Amino acid sequence: MSGAESKAARKQAFFSKLIKLLDEYPKIFIVGADNVGSSQMQKIRVALRGKAVILMGKNTMIRKAIRGHIENNKSLEALLPHVRGNIGFVFCKEDLSAVKKNLTELKVAAPAKVGVIAPSDVIVPAGPTGMEPTQTSFLQALNIPSKIAKGQVEIISDVHLIKVGQKVGSSEAALLAKLDIKPFQYGLTIKLVYDEGNLYEASVLDMTDEDIVAKFRNGIKNIAALSLAIGFPTVASVPHSLVRGFKNVLSIALATEYSFAFADKFKNAAATAASAPAPTASAPATGGKQDKAPAKPAAKEPEEEVEEDMGISLFD
Repeated sequence: MSGAESKAARKQAFFSKLIKLLDEYPKIFIVGADNVGSSQMQKIRVALRGKAVILMGKNTMIRKAIRGHIENNKSLEALLPHVRGNIGFVFCKEDLSAVKKNLTELKVAAPAKVGVIAPSDVIVPAGPTGMEPTQTSFLQALNIPSKIAKGQVEIISDVHLIKVGQKVGSSEAALLAKLDIKPFQYGLTIKLVYDEGNLYEASVLDMTDEDIVAKFRNGIKNIAALSLAIGFPTVASVPHSLVRGFKNVLSIALATEYSFAFADKFKNAAATAASAPAPTASAPATGGKQDKAPAKPAAKEPEEEVEEDMGISLFD
């Protein structure tokens, strides 16, 4: 078999495999594979064995295979705009949340390379560095406060060396290499989820049943408020309208002689409360020797006004 025939056979095998996976698996993770090496990819494949299938390939071949299979499954057309960059497909049938957890946990620490966009902040901790005293000028060039202690350079305080989204420079990469710090972790990153024709963000998988119920209730409240405001009855607003109407009818019944069975209960309760005797103030209980002692006459209040502050007399 010539080289051209071998290449054509590999392409055909890839197309057949992709179409078979699209037919067999209804759920797909679209993942980014930047900075993921072949050895790490092999470890990920082993960890997902029996749970999911990873397929990587050229985007042109993936798009061609999908376009050729759209007539059998039109919902696959939603995948085409997202087949760009260094991406791959993770096909699965099981619970998406479980597979997502495995994907996000399978990461490998990596050094900071020059020109790489930092995926996270990099903090250089304070303490001894193991660097010789002659290398203090290297830290001074990066505005990192340091001192000499016990024959080595020591960083005085924590330093925010690189911010997330910032490009790693040569000086920062060299310093992190000298300190043997691998600040970044790389692995497959989930970009989108395809679930039986629906596309959504991976963050949706983190929602609990309580979150879904709370959002549903909030949506019903908004619909009911809008329906009541514009006077358009809906399933969400009708119960509120009925309660409001009943309150109006009950108010009229209590204010007039018009009545009905349920209003009688309120009228009887109101009549009973009105006819009940008012509670009388009980005399303070006294006992012991104080019962025999005559009551002292009340002291005559001074005629002039007494200034008061916050209701308390200055002479009390």
